[in-house]
Amino acid sequence: MNPIYRDMGTTIFEATSARARARGAINLGQGFPDGPRAEAVIAAAAAALQERSNQYPPMAGLPELRAAVAAWYGRHQGLALAPEEVTVTSGATEALAAALLALVCPGDEVIIFEPAYDAYRPLIERTGGVVKPVALTLPEGRIDRTALAAALGPRTRLLLLNDPLNPLGTRLPESDLAHLAEACTAHDLTAICDEVWEALVYDGARHRSLMDFPGMRERTVKIGSAGKIFGLTGWKVGWMCAAAPLAQGLARAHQFLTFTTPPNLQWAVAEGLVREDGFVAEARAQHQAARDHLRAGLAALGLVTLPAAATYFVTLDLAASGVALSDREFCATLIDEAGVAAIPVSAFCAAPGPGHLVRFCFAKERAVLDEALARLAAWRAAFGRSEP
Repeated sequence: MNPIYRDMGTTIFEATSARARARGAINLGQGFPDGPRAEAVIAAAAAALQERSNQYPPMAGLPELRAAVAAWYGRHQGLALAPEEVTVTSGATEALAAALLALVCPGDEVIIFEPAYDAYRPLIERTGGVVKPVALTLPEGRIDRTALAAALGPRTRLLLLNDPLNPLGTRLPESDLAHLAEACTAHDLTAICDEVWEALVYDGARHRSLMDFPGMRERTVKIGSAGKIFGLTGWKVGWMCAAAPLAQGLARAHQFLTFTTPPNLQWAVAEGLVREDGFVAEARAQHQAARDHLRAGLAALGLVTLPAAATYFVTLDLAASGVALSDREFCATLIDEAGVAAIPVSAFCAAPGPGHLVRFCFAKERAVLDEALARLAAWRAAFGRSEP
């Protein structure tokens, strides 16, 4: 067995969910939503099973979906993409794998920003690439320009950016994005941009892609997810967008991974992107309300959270809350004693990272959030506000 996988444990998400099931805990760890339900998109997928082809669709994706993705980005982000610049994938993780396989040669250095989604490092290493981590400044999740400059070297080829950021729920300001664009153009880097949370940006803000900055149109791979846009994470329908020279290489890598994605789901997502802007806006409003509800409930318990500008996640600051446990100890104790599951943010860092931050998912029914808060309140009352 390849030692990369032989020595690798299961993901923190799978391990936490399994432990939550065994303990009967409320799972605020793994990031999947209880609702709202995209009824029209689901109905379109069911109808397509009966009314349309169930055979292999084109490798790069159905023309209807590629056109719908390009048009959606034109309406919402002002990007001028052609359908031919869109490749449909079986989820955003497959898009990440295809992009890295297409663009990384053995020995190439790839910059990532930590805390980083846990798939990044093993995917880069499996291609023969070398991970160059740059720690984000906390709690804001900003780019440390000095650390970035130190990480850049003659072997640096790519920069992998997740914005909005899982796990912290932060967004980069335009000044940081502009700096990254300048670094990419100055050092001739290609940027792989994991932007799956782009439709879940709150408080009236608008997502702007790194692709939209000067010099980045021809050197950016932009990755998106229908699962996040419509709250259908189990569908695993994603895409990667890039200028034609890049897109051709991406598609060649994709064809030897999943090759294609279920056609009924592709037709349904295409219809959703064309017709369901109202649902996307409603879902965003409901998630923002859930975010506010959970943060208020945690604050009432004396638990301090960081601002959450996007995603499904709120981050708890243990140190500021007077909790004398590491994030991993806290999460293990929380499942066993309070019956609530969360994710330690240090799991998103290879080197010793922040040990005082914990991620909660708020994309749950209000009754679920209230029960979780009640369990936390009982736990805090039993063990005191400063000690676990």
